Amino acid sequence: MSEALRMVKAEMGLDAMILSSKKARRGGILGYFSKPYFEVTAALEPRPAQRSNPYREEPQPVQERELSTREEFQNSMLGPLAREVRELKLRLEALTRRDAELAQQAVAPAPEPQQELAQQSPRVFAKEELEEIKKLLYNAVAGNKDKQSARPVSFPMASLAEEPVQPEQPELTRQTIVQAVRGEQPLLDMLAEELRSEELGSQTVELLLEQLRAPAEDGACLDELRGLLAEAVAGMVKCSGSLRMKKTGPRIMALVGPTGVGKTTTIAKLAAMHALNRGVSVAMITTDNFRVGAVEQLKTYAKIMDLPLEVASSGVELNAALAKHSDKDLILIDTAGRSPKDSERIDELRGYLECTPGIEAYLCLSATTRSYELDEVIATFGVLPISRLLFTKLDESRKFGCIVETYLKHKLPLSYLSTGQKVPEDLEVATPRKIASLVVKESA
Repeated sequence: MSEALRMVKAEMGLDAMILSSKKARRGGILGYFSKPYFEVTAALEPRPAQRSNPYREEPQPVQERELSTREEFQNSMLGPLAREVRELKLRLEALTRRDAELAQQAVAPAPEPQQELAQQSPRVFAKEELEEIKKLLYNAVAGNKDKQSARPVSFPMASLAEEPVQPEQPELTRQTIVQAVRGEQPLLDMLAEELRSEELGSQTVELLLEQLRAPAEDGACLDELRGLLAEAVAGMVKCSGSLRMKKTGPRIMALVGPTGVGKTTTIAKLAAMHALNRGVSVAMITTDNFRVGAVEQLKTYAKIMDLPLEVASSGVELNAALAKHSDKDLILIDTAGRSPKDSERIDELRGYLECTPGIEAYLCLSATTRSYELDEVIATFGVLPISRLLFTKLDESRKFGCIVETYLKHKLPLSYLSTGQKVPEDLEVATPRKIASLVVKESA
C-alpha cells in the first residue's frame, strides 16, 4: 500500500486525494498461488493555474536546455539534481517575496490576535516547506548514486509523523551544489601536482593536461585519466631501441659522460647483454688511464665473461685496437670521466673519437642529476658526436621528470636505462612505455 501511495504522489503531486483503496488477489490456480495487489483510486482537484510538480522529472523545453550536451547531462546524476535546484530556487524566491510582504504588514497597525495568528501561519508553513525541500534534495542525491534502487519520494508534512525517524542527513552547501551542476573535478589539478612533483616543467605539464581536459569533462575516472596521461607521456619521447648489428664491419659504441655516472659498469652490462644473452661477438676497449683501478675493474669483467679487452692511451693505439677486432660484431669503448667544466679534457676526448669514422657516442647521464645540470652537461659534451642518451642510477632516484625534459629540450633519443649495480640484470632497453611508467605512477 505504501508503494501505491508513493506512485500516486509521484504521478499526481502532493495535492492528490485518495478516494478509495482495496486489496485483492489475482492469478493463481483454483485460488492458490495468487498474488495480492492494491487498487487505489485518487483524484486531483482542478486548480486555476497548473504549476510544475517538483517531484516529477519532466523533459525541459528545447530553449531551456543547458549549454552542455543534453544526453550526457541527463545520463549523469546531475540532471535530476539540477532540476531540483531550479525548483528550490523558485520556491526560495517565493519565500523571499512572502517575507517582504510580512515586513510591510508589520508596519501596519497591530492586528487582532486572531488576525496575527493567521498572518503567522504562512511563515510556519514556509519553514516546514523549506525543510521538506532540503530533504528532497538530499534524497535526490542519495538516490542517484545508486541507479538501480528506486528514487525516494517525499510526502507532505502531515505524513512525516507516521514515518520512522531518519538518521541525521548531511546538509547540502551552496558550494557543493554549484560544483555538482558545473561538473568541476579536482582530478586534473591532482594529476598536475603529481607531474610537478616529478620535476616536469610547467609548459610540459600544461601540454599533457590539455590532452586530458576533454576526457575529464566527459566524466573519466582517475584511473582512466592516468592511463591517458601515460599514453601522452609515451608519445612525447623517442627511443632508439636495441642495438642492431651491421652486416659489414663492427658496430662501435663509445660511452662518454661526467665522472661517477657509472660508465664502466654499464660497459660491462652491455657486453654481457649482447655476448652472453644474444650470442654477439664482443670486444672491449678502455681509454680510462686516469681513474685508479678503472682498467683492473674492466679486466675483471672481461675475464669473467671471457671477452677480449684492449687498453688504448692515444688515438693511434685506439685505431690499432679497432683494427685488431674488426671481425667482431660489437666493439664497446669505455672512456675516462670528464668534468663538464674541463673543456680541455673534453677536446682531448673528441680527438680520440674523431680518429676513426663510425664511432657512435652515447652520453651517460645520472637520473639523480637536476634538469638544469643535465642541460649544462649536454651543452659541454655537445662538441662530441653525441647520438644517444643513456640514463643510469635510476635505482637511486625518486623523480624521473628530468628524463622527459632532457629529451624534449635536446631531441636526443633514449637508448638504455641502468637500474642498479647487478651485471647484466640491471640494464634494460629504454621504451616510451617504460619512461611513461616512471613518470606517471599507477596511484599516488
